Amino acid sequence: MIGLPSILSFAAVVGSTVSADCTRAFLQNATAQYVGAQSSGNPALLTVLATNASYIESEKPVSIRTGVLSQPMKIDHNRSIHDTTNCATFTELIVTNPSKPYVIGTRMLFTGNQITTIESIATHPGDWAFNATGYLYWDSLENWDPIPAAKQDSRAVIQTAGDAYFNRFGNVNITVPWDTPCARLEGGAYTGANNLTGETCDLGLPSTTVVTNRRFVIDETLGAVDIFLGFPGLDRSQGDKPMPDSHLFRVEGGKIRYIHTVSSCVEAGCGLNRTGPP
Repeated sequence: MIGLPSILSFAAVVGSTVSADCTRAFLQNATAQYVGAQSSGNPALLTVLATNASYIESEKPVSIRTGVLSQPMKIDHNRSIHDTTNCATFTELIVTNPSKPYVIGTRMLFTGNQITTIESIATHPGDWAFNATGYLYWDSLENWDPIPAAKQDSRAVIQTAGDAYFNRFGNVNITVPWDTPCARLEGGAYTGANNLTGETCDLGLPSTTVVTNRRFVIDETLGAVDIFLGFPGLDRSQGDKPMPDSHLFRVEGGKIRYIHTVSSCVEAGCGLNRTGPP
């Protein structure tokens, strides 16, 4: 039986140290275990899980025995990125089961070749722009193949692209390195739907929103960075309270090619009486 403390300290999570033996193969095995555990609803299949690991859903500590990871589900799509520098992973899951659909983003942190933190955002009907079938369809049209070594961006370049996106939320003078085409997938709504070859992601961003508490997973091989964060004002029913959010970026040649968002609401439709972007 896997035991977890009932009250968890996020500060302890941030302060965890990185294993010197953290290899891509090790992380790939761990994400494969995670996908298998979620598919079967059996957390015990995570053999690399530390006995005192923190399990968090939508920024709240819960029991791993009763959380989403304990629910078996048919996974229609999974994609993982692997950060050997920070010894961390991010996995995107799509479940289109009409009776209980999900789009899930999960980051895992490791210390000493064990998972010390699992942090998930499990979105479902009523969350921001939620449409698992649409998410799966548009995702299937994208190319997330490994980038040839000679063309891979550095960690700094990849992170800078993702940071620029959120820095622009609070400063209109920030230049975001958009690629053309660029497509943004929000819950199931796709900005590239009308023009797959010439679309841009520059469709308007907030100008007075400060986004903090960013947590990064970076994979140079896939040109990807995922950022977990609290999104202030996303759910209008909650005022400026930050909502659990994940943004996954694909960066090619220093420019943003794809963005995938997973955003959780308190009230259905995030207080806008609808479930799609404004």
